[in-house]
Amino acid sequence: MTKEQGILNFAVLASGRGGNLKAIIDAVKSSRIKANLKVVISDKKDAYALEHARHANIPAFYIDPKDFQDRESFDKAIVEHLDAFNIDFVVLAGYMRLLSRYFIQRYPNKILNIHPSLLPDFKGMHAIKDAFEAGVKVTGPTVHFVIEEMDAGPIILQEEVRIDPEDTLETLEEKIHQAEHRIYPQAIDLFVRGRLKT
Repeated sequence: MTKEQGILNFAVLASGRGGNLKAIIDAVKSSRIKANLKVVISDKKDAYALEHARHANIPAFYIDPKDFQDRESFDKAIVEHLDAFNIDFVVLAGYMRLLSRYFIQRYPNKILNIHPSLLPDFKGMHAIKDAFEAGVKVTGPTVHFVIEEMDAGPIILQEEVRIDPEDTLETLEEKIHQAEHRIYPQAIDLFVRGRLKT
């Protein structure tokens, strides 16, 4: 597949319900992201993200990690799909697998991720819960470039979210997800327009 009028092609990797993917699809449709979302790939057969993609007529694939002996061979299978769609950059949207060195080196400074805390605070899988239980007054999502060290790449955008006294873990999660849906399309747009330096 070829680029259309020099517009970048990108893929989304997702493992879950696809809230951020839906926000990205909407931003592409409304031209707030001027790039072609060519393919969505998931490592989870029942990920609702795949349904979001299909509803938007975007090719969607499930690749089973169990079919591969290690992380790198799995990632090579994903890269084969990305190559078939002439992908220029990759967006992780609730993708719950660590990427191999091979994958990261194939797309240097071209992989974006969103993390639900104000990095470098609260790295890891349970960032919202960790921030809530730590009693901090402010948290929020971070969009960053992916490097080999987890949750440590250069920061692109952050949005502060206040933790109010009446917040529960569930209400805080919802507030952070809403912030994610705002800043992730903005960050992708900045990347597409060449406004970011790494």
